[in-house]
Amino acid sequence: MKEYGSNVQKLVEHVVSVENREKRTKHAHILIELMRQIHPQMRDGNDYSKKLWDDLYVMANFELDVDSPFPPPPKEAVGKKPMRIPYGQSKLKHKYYGRNLELLVLKATVAPTKGERKAFISYLVKLMQAFFLQWNKDTIEVKTCLDQILELSGFKLQEEIDELRRDGIILDANPKDGNRTPNRFNNAKTPNGSLGQNKSGGKRYNKNRNNRGKFNKKRRN
Repeated sequence: MKEYGSNVQKLVEHVVSVENREKRTKHAHILIELMRQIHPQMRDGNDYSKKLWDDLYVMANFELDVDSPFPPPPKEAVGKKPMRIPYGQSKLKHKYYGRNLELLVLKATVAPTKGERKAFISYLVKLMQAFFLQWNKDTIEVKTCLDQILELSGFKLQEEIDELRRDGIILDANPKDGNRTPNRFNNAKTPNGSLGQNKSGGKRYNKNRNNRGKFNKKRRN
């Protein structure tokens, strides 16, 4: 075995040639400790000691007769090809989203209420935009996400998506909660073409109101 080197292989052959069984067993245990020191990073693995003894038997060509804590492995196991792992053969329509997104779309179609289905669609749009950014430098439009969700759902979410498009909103809610307050998008588009959320108006209004309060306080003084 290459991971132990030729010197260990020679020591294994010497241990096998020892005629006294007690002495041979003692040498085998010493050799196991040497093999353990060669690969100290493997000590945390499961059944590490058993692996070392299995390797020793394999290097001895199963001719080693010693008192070991583990029985020798079957000869048939050496060189046996591992079992093939079956892989899904179905093709993904949008590979950069992955299989889990398609499963989430199917889950959205069976949500009990329309509000929950809308909230689920909002969650999916944000998730798709995050996945899209991992492989692209630009963001993906909300309209494109809705078209893809509609396609993946087999057009079962047609009514909910039409309502979201008509109202121009994307619900900011958890898929399990359909009673959250929606975030409205203004009609202006960002440079990349996607709808942008207008949050500056409220902040400006609050700032002006605070400044007006400070001005009136100065006048009273």
